[in-house]
Amino acid sequence: MAKQWVWIAVGAVAVGAVAAQCGETPEAAQAPKSSATTSQAPSPAPATKTTPKPWYVDYDPAQFAVQVRKYATQAGIRPQLLMAILYNEAYKPHDPELERSWAQIDSDPAFGIANMHRPAFDETKRGRAFAKRKWEELPDDPALAIQAAAWHLHDLARRLPSKPTGQLTKDELLALGYNAGGGNMRKFARGVKPGPQAQSYLDRLRSNWDKSGAAVGT
Repeated sequence: MAKQWVWIAVGAVAVGAVAAQCGETPEAAQAPKSSATTSQAPSPAPATKTTPKPWYVDYDPAQFAVQVRKYATQAGIRPQLLMAILYNEAYKPHDPELERSWAQIDSDPAFGIANMHRPAFDETKRGRAFAKRKWEELPDDPALAIQAAAWHLHDLARRLPSKPTGQLTKDELLALGYNAGGGNMRKFARGVKPGPQAQSYLDRLRSNWDKSGAAVGT
C-alpha cells in the first residue's frame, strides 16, 4: 500500500509539472474544454418570405391589361374603352369584404372592379360562357368582372342608332350607356346633352383615355 501511494504521489507531481510547462494548472489541464469554444458559429437565420399584397391593395386597373385585351377582343369592343371604364370605376375601394359590407346598407349595390349592378350582370350573362356564374362572385373575381363588362358594352353597341346625330364618338356613347343606361345612351346619340352626372363621367373618361391606351398597348 505504501508503494502504491508513492507512485500516485509521483504521478501527481508529473502531471503538475507538465501542466506548469503548458501554462495551465493541474485543474485546468484536467478540465474539459468549454462547449462555447469548440462549437461552430451559429448559422444565419433563413430569409423570411414576403407575402405578396392582394390585388386590391394600391389598385390600378392596368394590372389587368391582359384580361382587358382578351375579353374586349372576344366581345368586339376596343380594349382602350374597356380599360378607360375600369379607370372610371376605380373611384371606390374594391376590397371584396368592403363591397359586401356596403351591400348591406345600399339598396342597389354594384359589385366588382367594373361596378356592375345585378340586373345588368344577369341580363348580360345569358347565353354566354359565364352564364352559370353569379353576380355575388364579382368582388372576388376581377377577370369575371372584366368579361361581363366587355359583353355588356357589346350589347350596348347593338342598341346604338346606325347613324348617331350628336357630337359624341361611339366609344363615348358606349361609356355613357355603361354609366347611365341604354335608354339614355340612345338619347345622347340623337343629340340630347348629357346631364351633370353623365357629363362628369364623360370628362373622367376623356381624362383617363391616354393612360388607358398606354396600359393596353394601343
